[in-house]
Amino acid sequence: MNRILVAATAALLATTADAQDRGPVTKNSSPPLIVVEDRGGTSALPYYEALNLQPRANAPARPPIPTPRVPATPADEAAMLPVRSSKLTPGTVARRVIEAPGLRPFAVIGDDEASRVWLQRRAAALRERGAVGLVVNVETAQSLARLRALVPGVPLAPVAGDDLADRLGLRHYPALITATGIEQ
Repeated sequence: MNRILVAATAALLATTADAQDRGPVTKNSSPPLIVVEDRGGTSALPYYEALNLQPRANAPARPPIPTPRVPATPADEAAMLPVRSSKLTPGTVARRVIEAPGLRPFAVIGDDEASRVWLQRRAAALRERGAVGLVVNVETAQSLARLRALVPGVPLAPVAGDDLADRLGLRHYPALITATGIEQ
């Protein structure tokens, strides 16, 4: 760290002295950049381009970076089954406020009667919100297909939910988690 600081200070002093020798700097001239340290690696430019920042006045237009598409239902989904989440069971979920700005709404459900009734009742609202469903307890591909038939247009994916339960303090489902709250 000290070597970098010393090198940066020396470069700054050299640039300042050089600029004083040359006189006033014109609009189109500037001192050359001095690389203090370059560890190589991969360019971070794609990450900055993904932010869609305003282009510079003379910068050429660049095509947007393509976002890879993940299939809604992986080919080996049956290999993921059965899904069992020991920390989540059907039951009553107490409504509470959370702060998770930017979180896409998602439902936590299982393959049980309470979840099926809840899905049928909330199907339109889930579609309108662009929610996805995490099926945290399901045994077979046929059971998962029956759940999907209840909410066409709402992607459902089998997911082990124990880590999610710990992070959200969730013990029961069905539940809807949004950027502002958890509710049944």
